[in-house]
Amino acid sequence: MSGHILELSPNIARKTVVYKNRYGLDITGELYFEKNTNLAQKHPALIVGAPYGGVKEQGPCVYGNELAKEGFIVLTFDQSFMGDSAGFPRHLSSPDIFTENFSAAVDFLGLQPFVDREKIGVIGICGSGGFALSAAQCDTRIKAVAAVSMYDMSAAVRGGMDAESIQETKERLSRQRWIDAENGYPEYVPGFPEHPIEAVPAYIPEPGAEWFRFYALKRGYHPNARGGFTTTSDLAMMNSKLLDYIDEISPRPILFVVGDRAHSRFFSDNAYAAAKEPKEMYVVEDAEHIDLYDRRDRIPFGKLADFFQNNM
Repeated sequence: MSGHILELSPNIARKTVVYKNRYGLDITGELYFEKNTNLAQKHPALIVGAPYGGVKEQGPCVYGNELAKEGFIVLTFDQSFMGDSAGFPRHLSSPDIFTENFSAAVDFLGLQPFVDREKIGVIGICGSGGFALSAAQCDTRIKAVAAVSMYDMSAAVRGGMDAESIQETKERLSRQRWIDAENGYPEYVPGFPEHPIEAVPAYIPEPGAEWFRFYALKRGYHPNARGGFTTTSDLAMMNSKLLDYIDEISPRPILFVVGDRAHSRFFSDNAYAAAKEPKEMYVVEDAEHIDLYDRRDRIPFGKLADFFQNNM
């Protein structure tokens, strides 16, 4: 499936690759590198994970295109059950598998003769920020990690609910499992239209309208990213804490990048407070959460390049 939201720069090459995670599932990714790269030499590499529910043709392709210009080999990928990657049922979410897929990407890159396996870093956008940090907690091959517009999905699904609301949610989702079992497939309700729309409907409140400004408009629309996951996927997230060991990433460095107007900034603030040095918070002026998906006039590619060049 094509449909990248950014036209590839003429001096950048993009190559489709397929490799397996430790569960044996095929992961489909794309490698970005400058066309004049000497592939007989070893180069530093970066892995870019898509926002939760997003695919490699969206934000990651923007990062791949731009950071390849800085001399990195960049790998983007679709999470299992999403996009061009394997896994059934489709649109299933798993905190364990989504975290594992970052380590699987490290496996793949480290076997390439043109990648320096001692210089592999990770960038996680939105929900992938949480999964990338979770992977780095245990996988010491990840030498540096940047979380951009981070969402901790294991905290987000609880959304500040009180004990009564949590119990009600568990009851509702548990009953949905009966329905799924009877139907023979899990319920999946897309969050965005089948085709891109021209404007966000006025009746949609924030932050829902913000998601529509990217995923439902031509700006970021892709048919493989209709929003959300199977309904009962939230049970797995509710039963997980992705960042319990974030302090153990140290002494490897963490960079948090957030927009000054991002509704999600508190996720980065909380993770920053829990992490040990070396760590840095970089605030982008005049930027909402989704601006760091695709706006090249907002995403601090120079800062990201310097961070990885100096810390790997």
